[in-house]
Amino acid sequence: MKNLIKTTLLVMLITITLPSTSNALPTVLEATPNGGKTDAAEAQKLINRLEEIKLMDVKSMTRKQKRQLKHEVKSIEKELHTNGGGIYVSVGALILIILLLIILF
Repeated sequence: MKNLIKTTLLVMLITITLPSTSNALPTVLEATPNGGKTDAAEAQKLINRLEEIKLMDVKSMTRKQKRQLKHEVKSIEKELHTNGGGIYVSVGALILIILLLIILF
């Protein structure tokens, strides 16, 4: 009886999470042209560009130039963050995983 409950919970968890992850995966892969990975040289170029922007004299710029720089910094940071790799787990998912591990073992 205990194995039946464990198996049922595991199957329910898989069926709940599988459709949402399978739908999200292709959009992420399409957003990055080289499969989501940047080489070290390209990442270093982006970091160098961020350093150049930080050293610029912003007070002498017009509003439009400041806005363009702000958008450029955001896009560079977003690209570095998305290409950094890694697995991100939300707090709710982490609690659910821990509870399932406790229940199953």
